[in-house]
Formats: sequence, structure tokens, C-alpha cells
Amino acid sequence: MTSYALTSEQIAFFDENGYLVLKNWIPAPMLAKLQSAGQTWIEDGLNATPEHPSYGDFHFAMRTHGRTMFRVDYVHNKGQIASLELLGSPQVLEVAASLCGNNFVPTYESMVFKQEGDGEAIKWHQDAVHPRNHRIFNYDLYLDHSRSGGGALWVIPKSQQQGQDICRLTEDYGWNVPGSIEVEMEPGDVLLHDVMVVHGSPHVEGNQLRRTIYYEFRAAEEILLDGPWDRTWIDQRMRLIPLGQKRYAAAYPGEPQFQWQVSDEFRPQMTDDEATELRVAHLVHMNGTWCSAGNAGAVKTA
Repeated sequence: MTSYALTSEQIAFFDENGYLVLKNWIPAPMLAKLQSAGQTWIEDGLNATPEHPSYGDFHFAMRTHGRTMFRVDYVHNKGQIASLELLGSPQVLEVAASLCGNNFVPTYESMVFKQEGDGEAIKWHQDAVHPRNHRIFNYDLYLDHSRSGGGALWVIPKSQQQGQDICRLTEDYGWNVPGSIEVEMEPGDVLLHDVMVVHGSPHVEGNQLRRTIYYEFRAAEEILLDGPWDRTWIDQRMRLIPLGQKRYAAAYPGEPQFQWQVSDEFRPQMTDDEATELRVAHLVHMNGTWCSAGNAGAVKTA
């Protein structure tokens, strides 16, 4: 039986460097369903009107060539069951348990993408800055090729150990920060990144479509210690795990299933209102760091 739990060597590399690449992590059938879902999310966002119930979950930016869509939030309630199947898979949940323990909480889910020809830079930043009593990480599934010269992500290994002066870093080095590396990814590869590791991608011309699904995980104990959410919110968020496991088991009945050993203290209280449970909103965020017009500020991006 295939195990997707991280090895002690993988965990040590992640802790030292702030990132870890898992090659060919997602099986082809699951990947194909997610690629199709990703395309549908984009089409739905492009066609959504202000009256659409999820209109605010589709994010756009103004580029030099016009208005461009770049992000979809709360992907589980967007009519494509593939995202829940992924969440409930051993390929995700064994990783979450490896880094956060059994009381892991799925705190964010989104798809961030660069449309074909939209090579806008994502500036150096840290997703969230916290006291580092526990691991907080993003699980980044690449649906498309992300290669050198085509907008691939750059990471500064070991930068996760403290909050960084992103403005100074950018002013001193631009994209040529000593020790930074370019992380090339193929469809089905997964990048795990610490939310405090500094990362970004420079501007490129004529890039191809690049879509990445992001799931963030934190330990319930970390949230209670550092915030910014409470126990009720934790319970609501943890309900996504049994829902995901149910969908994965239905889609892949012959495959091994993840056995969640969540403690009784945090075992979620399920309800019959699945539509509500698939979108648990964030009224507050933990601040990250970035640089805009010479000033550090808060960001929640990837």
C-alpha cells in the first residue's frame, strides 16, 4: 500500500528550507478531473454577474492589457466535486497530518492562476507571519507546467525563520536575492511551502496558462494559541475533512482511505447543511508581509 506520509528526511528538509517538492504526487485520473474543474471555475468567474451568489469569490486585477481574472476563493462550493475529492485524499491528508499532527485544520482553499499572456509579477512576500510555535503550510498542487522563464515560482530557502523586511530585500537585490532558487513544476507535482518562506514570481512575457490549487493547513492548537479565529470557526472548518473523505471514497472506492485520528476535543460536529459547510468565510486574516510603494503591508496571497 502506498503511503503519502512524509518521511523524517522530508520533514527535516521542509523545516530547514521552508519548502518541499513532491513529484508526481497526484494520480492522472484525479489530476484530469481537477484540470477540468479549474477550467470551469475560470469560465464561471468570467461569466459571473454581480447577482451571482459567488461573485465576490472571483478576483480580477487591472493589467496593462485590461481586466484579468487571477483567483478563485472557496473552491469547494463552486459546483466541481473534484476539489473535495482532493481534500479527502490520502495524498493531501497524510501530508497534513505529517506536518500539523492529527488535529489539522483546512484553513484556506483557492485556485490562483496566470492566464495565458498574463505574465504579471507576484512580488516577494510572506503569506503570514506568526510566532512559529507550530507549522503552518500551503499545499500547492500544480495543474499546469511551471517552468523557468515562464513565470515559475522563486523561493528564498531558510527565509521562513523570522519576519522579513521585504522592502529592503527588494531594494537591495530585486529578483537576484542570494540563495534564491527557481522551482520548476509539472502537472501533478505538489509544492509544500511554509507560510513564512519568502516567495514570488517575476514578470514574464507570453507565458502559458498556469493554475495552482492552494490548501492551507494549521493545527487546531496553533489557531487557539495564535488566532485569529476561535473554536467555533475551527469546528466549522474541520467539517470539511469528513465531507472530503466521503467524496474521495465514493470516487475511488478501491483505493486506500485516510484514517483520521483526530482527538475527541476537536472532532467536528457534523450537520446536514452541506451547502453552508462548504464555504466557511474568513472575516479576519493573519497578516503577512510584502512591499508596496516602499512600505511593508499585510497580504493574503500565494
